[in-house]
Amino acid sequence: EIAQTVTLIELVPEGIPEPKHFAIVDSPIPVCGQEGDLVLQVMAMSADPYLRGGIKTGEVPRPMTGFVAGKVIESQNEAWPVGSLMGAALPFSSVQLVTSEVLSKTMSWNLTDHISEDEITLGIGVLGMPGSTAYGGLTGVLRPNEGETLFVSAAAGAVGSLVGQMAKAKYNCTVVGSCGGAAKNELVKAKFGFDHAIDYKELSSDDKAAELASKIKEAVPDGIDMYFENVGGYHFEAAMATLRPKGRIAVCGSISTYNYESGTAPLNNINISQMIYTFQRIEGFVCMPWLTGRQGNFLADVSQWYREGKLNVEETTFDGIHSWVDAFAALFTGANTGKVVVKL
Repeated sequence: EIAQTVTLIELVPEGIPEPKHFAIVDSPIPVCGQEGDLVLQVMAMSADPYLRGGIKTGEVPRPMTGFVAGKVIESQNEAWPVGSLMGAALPFSSVQLVTSEVLSKTMSWNLTDHISEDEITLGIGVLGMPGSTAYGGLTGVLRPNEGETLFVSAAAGAVGSLVGQMAKAKYNCTVVGSCGGAAKNELVKAKFGFDHAIDYKELSSDDKAAELASKIKEAVPDGIDMYFENVGGYHFEAAMATLRPKGRIAVCGSISTYNYESGTAPLNNINISQMIYTFQRIEGFVCMPWLTGRQGNFLADVSQWYREGKLNVEETTFDGIHSWVDAFAALFTGANTGKVVVKL
Protein backbone atom coordinates (compact mmCIF):
# COMPACT_ATOMS: atom_id res chain seq x y z
CA GLU A 1 0.00 0.00 0.00
CA ILE A 2 1.09 3.57 -0.65
CA ALA A 3 0.01 7.01 0.48
CA GLN A 4 -0.85 9.55 -2.21
CA THR A 5 -0.63 13.34 -2.01
CA VAL A 6 -2.09 16.10 -4.21
CA THR A 7 0.95 18.21 -5.10
CA LEU A 8 1.18 21.63 -6.76
CA ILE A 9 3.91 21.49 -9.42
CA GLU A 10 3.29 24.78 -11.26
CA LEU A 11 2.08 28.14 -9.93
CA VAL A 12 -1.20 29.50 -11.33
CA PRO A 13 -1.06 33.33 -11.11
CA GLU A 14 -4.39 33.81 -12.93
CA GLY A 15 -7.23 31.86 -14.54
CA ILE A 16 -8.80 28.53 -13.63
CA PRO A 17 -6.42 25.83 -12.29
CA GLU A 18 -5.95 22.79 -14.56
CA PRO A 19 -4.68 19.20 -14.12
CA LYS A 20 -1.31 20.13 -15.65
CA HIS A 21 -0.60 22.33 -12.61
CA PHE A 22 -0.78 19.37 -10.20
CA ALA A 23 0.57 15.85 -9.70
CA ILE A 24 -0.35 12.92 -7.46
CA VAL A 25 2.81 11.87 -5.60
CA ASP A 26 3.23 8.41 -4.03
CA SER A 27 5.00 7.77 -0.72
CA PRO A 28 5.26 4.93 1.82
CA ILE A 29 2.52 4.51 4.43
CA PRO A 30 3.71 6.29 7.61
CA VAL A 31 3.77 4.79 11.12
CA CYS A 32 3.38 6.35 14.55
CA GLY A 33 6.72 7.44 15.94
CA GLN A 34 6.26 9.12 19.28
CA GLU A 35 3.88 9.78 22.13
CA GLY A 36 1.13 12.13 20.95
CA ASP A 37 1.32 11.07 17.28
CA LEU A 38 -1.44 9.48 15.22
CA VAL A 39 -1.93 8.15 11.71
CA LEU A 40 -4.98 9.44 9.87
CA GLN A 41 -6.65 7.68 6.96
CA VAL A 42 -8.25 10.49 4.99
CA MET A 43 -11.70 9.55 3.67
CA ALA A 44 -12.81 12.94 2.34
CA MET A 45 -10.93 15.95 0.98
CA SER A 46 -12.44 19.37 0.51
CA ALA A 47 -12.15 21.68 -2.49
CA ASP A 48 -12.74 25.28 -1.43
CA PRO A 49 -12.48 28.66 -3.18
CA TYR A 50 -10.11 30.16 -0.59
CA LEU A 51 -7.36 27.75 -1.75
CA ARG A 52 -7.11 29.71 -5.02
CA GLY A 53 -5.03 32.48 -3.43
CA GLY A 54 -2.40 30.10 -2.16
CA ILE A 55 -1.38 28.76 -5.58
CA LYS A 56 -0.45 32.12 -7.13
CA THR A 57 2.93 32.43 -5.40
CA GLY A 58 5.41 30.42 -3.33
CA GLU A 59 7.66 27.41 -3.70
CA VAL A 60 6.81 24.45 -5.94
CA PRO A 61 6.50 21.53 -5.85
CA ARG A 62 4.59 21.46 -2.57
CA PRO A 63 1.71 19.42 -1.12
CA MET A 64 -1.71 21.04 -1.25
CA THR A 65 -3.18 21.60 2.20
CA GLY A 66 -6.80 22.11 3.14
CA PHE A 67 -9.71 20.61 5.04
CA VAL A 68 -9.93 16.83 5.34
CA ALA A 69 -11.93 14.30 7.34
CA GLY A 70 -11.02 10.74 8.14
CA LYS A 71 -10.41 7.97 10.63
CA VAL A 72 -7.55 7.49 13.10
CA ILE A 73 -6.01 4.09 12.23
CA GLU A 74 -3.02 4.16 14.60
CA SER A 75 -2.58 6.29 17.70
CA GLN A 76 -0.28 7.17 20.55
CA ASN A 77 -2.53 10.10 21.47
CA GLU A 78 -5.05 9.65 24.29
CA ALA A 79 -7.34 12.36 22.92
CA TRP A 80 -7.62 10.53 19.58
CA PRO A 81 -8.00 6.76 20.11
CA VAL A 82 -8.02 4.41 17.11
CA GLY A 83 -11.38 4.67 15.33
CA SER A 84 -11.87 8.37 16.14
CA LEU A 85 -13.32 10.48 13.33
CA MET A 86 -11.32 13.66 12.81
CA GLY A 87 -11.77 16.83 10.82
CA ALA A 88 -8.63 18.93 10.34
CA ALA A 89 -6.67 21.34 8.18
CA LEU A 90 -3.91 19.09 6.83
CA PRO A 91 -2.13 18.11 3.60
CA PHE A 92 -4.22 16.39 0.93
CA SER A 93 -2.56 13.02 1.64
CA SER A 94 -4.54 9.79 1.69
CA VAL A 95 -2.74 8.39 4.74
CA GLN A 96 -0.60 10.63 6.91
CA LEU A 97 1.29 10.90 10.16
CA VAL A 98 -0.11 13.70 12.31
CA THR A 99 2.42 14.55 15.03
CA SER A 100 1.57 16.18 18.33
CA GLU A 101 3.42 19.27 17.08
CA VAL A 102 1.26 19.45 13.94
CA LEU A 103 -1.88 18.96 16.04
CA SER A 104 -0.88 21.83 18.31
CA LYS A 105 -0.57 24.19 15.34
CA THR A 106 -3.49 23.27 13.08
CA MET A 107 -7.26 23.32 13.36
CA SER A 108 -8.81 19.98 14.24
CA TRP A 109 -12.25 18.98 15.45
CA ASN A 110 -13.62 15.71 16.79
CA LEU A 111 -16.49 14.31 14.73
CA THR A 112 -16.77 10.97 16.54
CA ASP A 113 -19.89 11.82 18.57
CA HIS A 114 -21.65 13.60 15.71
CA ILE A 115 -21.48 11.42 12.58
CA SER A 116 -20.88 7.86 11.46
CA GLU A 117 -18.12 6.77 9.12
CA ASP A 118 -20.45 6.65 6.10
CA GLU A 119 -21.38 10.30 6.71
CA ILE A 120 -17.75 11.42 6.81
CA THR A 121 -18.16 14.06 4.08
CA LEU A 122 -20.38 16.04 6.48
CA GLY A 123 -17.19 16.61 8.50
CA ILE A 124 -15.80 18.91 5.79
CA GLY A 125 -19.22 20.39 4.97
CA VAL A 126 -22.05 21.22 7.35
CA LEU A 127 -19.88 20.09 10.31
CA GLY A 128 -16.65 21.55 8.93
CA MET A 129 -15.38 24.83 7.55
CA PRO A 130 -18.52 25.78 5.51
CA GLY A 131 -20.89 25.04 8.38
CA SER A 132 -18.80 26.91 10.94
CA THR A 133 -18.37 29.83 8.51
CA ALA A 134 -22.14 30.06 8.07
CA TYR A 135 -22.73 29.65 11.81
CA GLY A 136 -20.05 32.13 12.89
CA GLY A 137 -20.92 34.73 10.28
CA LEU A 138 -24.58 34.57 11.17
CA THR A 139 -24.59 34.15 14.96
CA GLY A 140 -21.33 35.96 15.73
CA VAL A 141 -21.02 38.71 13.11
CA LEU A 142 -24.48 39.53 11.71
CA ARG A 143 -26.34 38.67 14.95
CA PRO A 144 -29.86 38.70 13.47
CA ASN A 145 -32.92 39.99 15.24
CA GLU A 146 -36.09 37.93 14.84
CA GLY A 147 -37.70 38.45 11.44
CA GLU A 148 -34.99 40.59 9.82
CA THR A 149 -34.13 40.40 6.11
CA LEU A 150 -30.94 38.71 4.89
CA PHE A 151 -29.35 38.78 1.44
CA VAL A 152 -26.89 35.97 0.58
CA SER A 153 -24.64 35.78 -2.49
CA ALA A 154 -23.47 32.41 -3.87
CA ALA A 155 -26.67 31.12 -2.27
CA ALA A 156 -26.41 27.66 -3.84
CA GLY A 157 -22.85 27.17 -2.58
CA ALA A 158 -21.56 25.29 0.45
CA VAL A 159 -21.65 28.29 2.81
CA GLY A 160 -24.46 30.35 1.32
CA SER A 161 -26.97 27.51 1.28
CA LEU A 162 -26.39 26.88 5.00
CA VAL A 163 -26.50 30.56 6.01
CA GLY A 164 -29.95 30.98 4.51
CA GLN A 165 -31.31 27.85 6.16
CA MET A 166 -29.90 28.74 9.58
CA ALA A 167 -31.32 32.26 9.33
CA LYS A 168 -34.78 30.91 8.57
CA ALA A 169 -34.70 28.10 11.13
CA LYS A 170 -33.25 30.02 14.08
CA TYR A 171 -34.26 33.66 13.48
CA ASN A 172 -37.29 33.45 11.19
CA CYS A 173 -35.56 35.75 8.70
CA THR A 174 -36.76 36.63 5.23
CA VAL A 175 -33.95 35.37 3.00
CA VAL A 176 -33.04 36.51 -0.51
CA GLY A 177 -30.36 34.57 -2.41
CA SER A 178 -28.37 35.32 -5.52
CA CYS A 179 -27.03 32.45 -7.66
CA GLY A 180 -26.24 31.61 -11.27
CA GLY A 181 -28.81 29.89 -13.45
CA ALA A 182 -32.44 28.76 -13.29
CA ALA A 183 -31.65 25.34 -11.79
CA LYS A 184 -29.79 26.86 -8.83
CA ASN A 185 -32.56 29.42 -8.34
CA GLU A 186 -35.09 26.62 -8.07
CA LEU A 187 -32.81 24.68 -5.71
CA VAL A 188 -32.34 27.53 -3.23
CA LYS A 189 -36.09 28.01 -2.98
CA ALA A 190 -37.24 24.38 -3.08
CA LYS A 191 -34.48 22.62 -1.11
CA PHE A 192 -32.96 25.39 1.00
CA GLY A 193 -36.17 27.32 1.72
CA PHE A 194 -35.07 30.78 0.57
CA ASP A 195 -37.99 33.20 0.14
CA HIS A 196 -36.60 34.79 -3.02
CA ALA A 197 -33.91 33.90 -5.54
CA ILE A 198 -32.23 36.19 -8.07
CA ASP A 199 -30.38 34.78 -11.10
CA TYR A 200 -27.35 37.06 -11.51
CA LYS A 201 -26.68 35.54 -14.94
CA GLU A 202 -29.81 37.27 -16.21
CA LEU A 203 -28.49 40.74 -15.35
CA SER A 204 -27.99 42.42 -18.71
CA SER A 205 -27.32 46.13 -18.20
CA ASP A 206 -23.91 47.82 -18.07
CA ASP A 207 -24.56 48.78 -14.44
CA LYS A 208 -25.05 45.37 -12.87
CA ALA A 209 -24.87 46.76 -9.33
CA ALA A 210 -27.87 49.04 -9.93
CA GLU A 211 -29.77 46.30 -11.76
CA LEU A 212 -29.15 43.79 -8.96
CA ALA A 213 -30.15 46.41 -6.36
CA SER A 214 -33.47 46.90 -8.15
CA LYS A 215 -34.02 43.11 -8.18
CA ILE A 216 -33.37 43.01 -4.43
CA LYS A 217 -35.87 45.85 -3.94
CA GLU A 218 -38.44 43.96 -6.04
CA ALA A 219 -38.10 41.03 -3.65
CA VAL A 220 -37.89 43.08 -0.43
CA PRO A 221 -39.09 46.67 -1.05
CA ASP A 222 -37.86 47.89 2.35
CA GLY A 223 -34.30 46.75 1.66
CA ILE A 224 -32.06 44.36 3.60
CA ASP A 225 -30.88 44.32 7.22
CA MET A 226 -27.95 41.97 6.59
CA TYR A 227 -25.75 40.80 3.74
CA PHE A 228 -23.60 37.65 3.84
CA GLU A 229 -20.81 38.38 1.34
CA ASN A 230 -19.30 35.46 -0.58
CA VAL A 231 -18.75 37.06 -3.98
CA GLY A 232 -17.59 40.70 -3.95
CA GLY A 233 -17.76 42.91 -7.04
CA TYR A 234 -21.16 44.31 -7.99
CA HIS A 235 -22.91 42.08 -5.44
CA PHE A 236 -21.30 44.10 -2.66
CA GLU A 237 -22.32 47.40 -4.21
CA ALA A 238 -25.90 46.25 -4.72
CA ALA A 239 -26.04 45.15 -1.07
CA MET A 240 -24.70 48.50 0.17
CA ALA A 241 -27.26 50.33 -1.98
CA THR A 242 -30.14 48.39 -0.39
CA LEU A 243 -28.78 48.17 3.18
CA ARG A 244 -31.10 49.62 5.80
CA PRO A 245 -30.12 51.71 8.83
CA LYS A 246 -28.30 49.55 11.42
CA GLY A 247 -27.54 47.13 8.58
CA ARG A 248 -24.63 44.68 8.83
CA ILE A 249 -22.42 43.02 6.23
CA ALA A 250 -20.37 39.91 7.08
CA VAL A 251 -17.48 39.60 4.63
CA CYS A 252 -16.65 35.94 4.20
CA GLY A 253 -15.35 35.63 0.64
CA SER A 254 -14.91 37.38 -2.68
CA ILE A 255 -14.89 34.61 -5.29
CA SER A 256 -15.47 37.01 -8.20
CA THR A 257 -11.89 38.27 -7.72
CA TYR A 258 -10.00 35.03 -6.99
CA ASN A 259 -8.83 34.15 -10.52
CA TYR A 260 -7.32 37.59 -11.18
CA GLU A 261 -3.55 37.96 -10.95
CA SER A 262 -2.57 39.36 -7.53
CA GLY A 263 -3.22 43.11 -7.35
CA THR A 264 -5.26 43.34 -10.57
CA ALA A 265 -8.80 42.55 -9.37
CA PRO A 266 -11.23 45.49 -9.54
CA LEU A 267 -11.77 47.16 -6.17
CA ASN A 268 -15.11 47.83 -4.52
CA ASN A 269 -16.39 51.33 -3.89
CA ILE A 270 -17.65 52.05 -0.39
CA ASN A 271 -19.41 55.31 0.36
CA ILE A 272 -18.35 55.60 3.98
CA SER A 273 -20.41 58.74 4.62
CA GLN A 274 -23.51 56.58 3.99
CA MET A 275 -22.56 54.52 7.05
CA ILE A 276 -22.29 57.20 9.71
CA TYR A 277 -25.83 58.32 10.52
CA THR A 278 -27.21 54.92 9.50
CA PHE A 279 -24.97 53.07 12.03
CA GLN A 280 -24.05 50.46 9.43
CA ARG A 281 -21.28 47.90 9.99
CA ILE A 282 -19.02 45.87 7.66
CA GLU A 283 -16.96 43.13 9.30
CA GLY A 284 -14.59 40.51 7.95
CA PHE A 285 -14.18 37.16 9.66
CA VAL A 286 -12.94 33.57 9.30
CA CYS A 287 -14.39 30.34 10.67
CA MET A 288 -11.60 29.44 13.08
CA PRO A 289 -13.04 30.60 16.45
CA TRP A 290 -16.28 28.69 15.86
CA LEU A 291 -14.79 25.62 14.19
CA THR A 292 -12.32 25.10 17.03
CA GLY A 293 -14.99 25.70 19.69
CA ARG A 294 -13.39 28.82 21.17
CA GLN A 295 -16.57 30.73 20.39
CA GLY A 296 -20.18 29.55 20.29
CA ASN A 297 -21.36 25.95 20.28
CA PHE A 298 -20.96 25.05 16.62
CA LEU A 299 -20.63 21.26 16.52
CA ALA A 300 -23.38 20.57 19.07
CA ASP A 301 -25.79 23.17 17.66
CA VAL A 302 -25.36 22.40 13.97
CA SER A 303 -25.31 18.61 14.30
CA GLN A 304 -28.57 18.92 16.23
CA TRP A 305 -30.15 21.19 13.60
CA TYR A 306 -29.05 18.73 10.93
CA ARG A 307 -30.53 15.74 12.79
CA GLU A 308 -33.77 17.68 13.32
CA GLY A 309 -34.08 18.18 9.56
CA LYS A 310 -33.63 21.95 9.73
CA LEU A 311 -30.64 21.90 7.36
CA ASN A 312 -30.73 20.29 3.94
CA VAL A 313 -27.28 19.48 2.58
CA GLU A 314 -26.29 19.38 -1.06
CA GLU A 315 -22.99 17.84 -2.19
CA THR A 316 -21.18 17.69 -5.50
CA THR A 317 -19.07 14.53 -5.17
CA PHE A 318 -15.90 13.52 -7.00
CA ASP A 319 -14.39 10.04 -6.54
CA GLY A 320 -10.73 9.36 -5.88
CA ILE A 321 -7.72 11.56 -5.14
CA HIS A 322 -6.98 11.93 -8.87
CA SER A 323 -10.24 13.86 -9.29
CA TRP A 324 -9.31 16.60 -6.79
CA VAL A 325 -8.18 19.04 -9.50
CA ASP A 326 -11.47 18.66 -11.40
CA ALA A 327 -13.33 19.20 -8.12
CA PHE A 328 -11.34 22.39 -7.48
CA ALA A 329 -11.96 23.74 -11.00
CA ALA A 330 -15.72 23.11 -10.63
CA LEU A 331 -15.84 25.85 -7.97
CA PHE A 332 -14.90 28.50 -10.52
CA THR A 333 -16.97 27.30 -13.49
CA GLY A 334 -20.29 27.09 -11.61
CA ALA A 335 -20.38 23.33 -12.13
CA ASN A 336 -21.00 22.71 -8.42
CA THR A 337 -23.98 23.03 -6.13
CA GLY A 338 -23.50 22.94 -2.39
CA LYS A 339 -20.31 21.44 -1.00
CA VAL A 340 -17.65 20.05 -3.34
CA VAL A 341 -16.18 16.89 -1.81
CA VAL A 342 -13.62 14.33 -2.98
CA LYS A 343 -14.24 10.84 -1.56
CA LEU A 344 -11.29 8.51 -1.17
